[in-house]
Amino acid sequence: MKVMIAYDGSRNAKLALAQAVSLFRCNAPTLVLVGVAENPRDATDANEDLFQQEYEELKEALQEGADFATREEFDVEWILAEGDPRKMILRATQKHQPDVLVIARHSNKPDGGIIAQSLSYFVDELDYMTFGSVSSFLARRVECPLLILPSP
Repeated sequence: MKVMIAYDGSRNAKLALAQAVSLFRCNAPTLVLVGVAENPRDATDANEDLFQQEYEELKEALQEGADFATREEFDVEWILAEGDPRKMILRATQKHQPDVLVIARHSNKPDGGIIAQSLSYFVDELDYMTFGSVSSFLARRVECPLLILPSP
């Protein structure tokens, strides 16, 4: 069995990894962690530096997630892609053909105070209205079972 997990090192992704480990332990699957670094919209030096920083942080997060799963006695692989997260995760499922794709849903309870909550709500709504969320994109297009785990 192969379980693919969309993983970016965020709090929700870490919780989804822990839940997937718990849910699928008895099946002894290979876990495939997929992280996607988004390409900058323009090619300025500042954006390239930010992209490289994001890329390195994501690479470290994937390694930390893989180390966690290895300690839990899972076979683990990880993939670091560049581009639109929705399309790259979809492409990873097509290439690696997992038995299930696991993703974390955005939290309804953002970290921070009232200003952070308001800003987070606004950004989430804007993202949903203009681009659609990653989970809704994948739910319409992915060809394997999709498990969307809520954050506690």
